[in-house]
Amino acid sequence: MPVIPCYKSSPLTLHITMLVLISLRLLLLYMQPWAYQGGLTMAHPFPSRQALGCLLILCFACFASFSSALTDAEVSMITRRQLLTLPEGGDLPDDFEFEASGKLNLTFGNSRLKRAYIALQAFKHAMYSDPFNTTDNWVGGDVCSYNGVFCAPALDDESLQVVAGIDLNHADIAGHLPAELGLLSDMALFHINSNRFCGIIPKSFSKLKLMHEFDVSNNRFVGPFPSVVLSMPALQYLDLRFNDFEGALPPELFEKELDALFLNDNRFDSEIPETLGFSTVSVAVFANNKFNGCIPKSIGKMVDTLNEIVFLDNELGGCLPSEIGLLSNMTVFDASSNSFAGSLPSSFSGLKSLEIMDLSHNVLTGNVEEGLCKLPRLQNLTFADNYFKGEAKACLPGSRAGVVIKDKNNCLAGRPKQKTTRKCLPVVSRPVDCSKSKCAGGGEGHSSSPPKSTPTPAAPKVQPPKPSAPLTLTGVLIRIRY
Repeated sequence: MPVIPCYKSSPLTLHITMLVLISLRLLLLYMQPWAYQGGLTMAHPFPSRQALGCLLILCFACFASFSSALTDAEVSMITRRQLLTLPEGGDLPDDFEFEASGKLNLTFGNSRLKRAYIALQAFKHAMYSDPFNTTDNWVGGDVCSYNGVFCAPALDDESLQVVAGIDLNHADIAGHLPAELGLLSDMALFHINSNRFCGIIPKSFSKLKLMHEFDVSNNRFVGPFPSVVLSMPALQYLDLRFNDFEGALPPELFEKELDALFLNDNRFDSEIPETLGFSTVSVAVFANNKFNGCIPKSIGKMVDTLNEIVFLDNELGGCLPSEIGLLSNMTVFDASSNSFAGSLPSSFSGLKSLEIMDLSHNVLTGNVEEGLCKLPRLQNLTFADNYFKGEAKACLPGSRAGVVIKDKNNCLAGRPKQKTTRKCLPVVSRPVDCSKSKCAGGGEGHSSSPPKSTPTPAAPKVQPPKPSAPLTLTGVLIRIRY
């Protein structure tokens, strides 16, 4: 889905704005009364010998294209290099700090800044291309002056300055994440979106107990869902979109007290766990994966927190659960480009805060009722490319000022741009009985075995650059980013 920019600004203005926002955010994060959890084991910081080979291999690519995407071969090579440099099990050995202490001839304000230096130097050595020279000043012991590194007073001792955040968004850096980053035990913010990092998220990241915002979006990370994030008790914002993560989601993910969750544009291919209903997120985006099965009925338990949820372009099916109608605070619901069938639940008339609903490109049947189309805050309702055979007068496009309604390519008698009778009859004559469906949902029909659906394929995925995580998540901003 193309990104629609909400504003235009120069790169310098954006950079300065980001520095101000990040500084303010870190100050806010460190004023929160989290319980400090100290103590950290360590590992060898300088995998430079292994990294040298990668640097030589990528030199030509860097000269040929100042800012080019990594090829699959380069991604594979960097991933292999990362796995070779990771300590056994991907964690940090207990004796690392002692082992490294005699190798540094620099002066540090405290032992945590010393550990931060070791971690950041290992990170720099794991970078194989830095076209904007973002990390050129990552030299010397003053780590708080490094580009993209932010310091703040420690939570447990305000007299100590510690590294509280890293922000390298849009730096176009190629490389991998070394295990030594787990030494940054005071880090609350890690933003590296829109780069060319690849490989896996090291196990040592489970030591980052103060992590509040974790954004690795728009890179080339691979492997199963990075379960290390489940060991971050303070985590509120998790952004994994536009990578190559695959497989199933752990049920425990939805038991964390997250505020925002972005999983879109990966290779996840499981059912969505029933624990979804335990989630505290206000925004959840599952779009452009291969999730299958039903939307869990437990979604109705998210009534107190959920504002926006997006299931766009997956392989979900069955009936839409009536429990969706309980989400009275929800403003955005997008279930387009799936294989949902049956009629719409009458409970949808209870979505009092709904502004945008997109149900297009499914196999939905029955009628679109007045209660949905007259919702007080509705701005955009799309139910095009389904098999609806009736719509209330309030659902006709243009019937309500300020509300955009799209109903084309259905089976609506008397409406323009509808499916032919030949296409409609096999589906409309055999509506799904949602009361007998394992995904219980809308109104009653007569058959539990509809013809196999063939919704219109979604457009090819693109990986546009994305803005950094906002301080306040708003509906407009979320809608232009998934």
